[in-house]
Amino acid sequence: MPLVPTATIVAASALPYAQNVAATAELAAWCHERGIFVEAELGEVGGKNGVHAPGARTDPGEALTFVRDTGVDALAVAVGSSHAMTTRTMMLDKDLIAALRAKLPVPLVRHGSSGEPDEEIRRAIAAGMTKINISAHLVSVFTATVRDVPGARPDLVDSRKYLGPAADAVTGEAARLLRGGGRPGASRSARAAATSGCCRRYRRTGSAAFRWWWRSRGRRGSYRRPG
Repeated sequence: MPLVPTATIVAASALPYAQNVAATAELAAWCHERGIFVEAELGEVGGKNGVHAPGARTDPGEALTFVRDTGVDALAVAVGSSHAMTTRTMMLDKDLIAALRAKLPVPLVRHGSSGEPDEEIRRAIAAGMTKINISAHLVSVFTATVRDVPGARPDLVDSRKYLGPAADAVTGEAARLLRGGGRPGASRSARAAATSGCCRRYRRTGSAAFRWWWRSRGRRGSYRRPG
């Protein structure tokens, strides 16, 4: 049986705008014929070896045109985040997030979120962000555990004895972040902010990934594809 993904990302924002639209629209059409949820990117995110400009921002008007012309199901936007950060000091443009949320009929995605402290993540969700990608921070948690366990036990030679704890540490940190960064009240408010806009618009995307997302929360709503 061929394996078919339920969701994909078209990362063509480094291309000129017209080429990004053309490439994304073509791939989105192909994916939608197969029931695949499509996320695309508009506006460049910093930190990828100079390929992306750290100061770039996504324009709300241009973003609306892009969504309508490509038919994507979610849009990753540039609002001040940066890839591969190992310190959690980044502050985002919350006013721009709110403007994008008000303008666009699709969920907002943020790439390069490892550099944001917990409270900034919560503020971004409250402003309208739905999906948040975190990698470097979790990799740092894994790497720190891989270093610490053998350091405390110089006689250790079995890699399972430190790779297992490292994986557990990542699981624990991911769970903490999903609960809203460890603050009891943040879990409910973060989930509510993240799901409300998405639920209203995406129940009928046809994507298996989204249908799973929807069922797992028991929500009801309606969806209209932009355009």
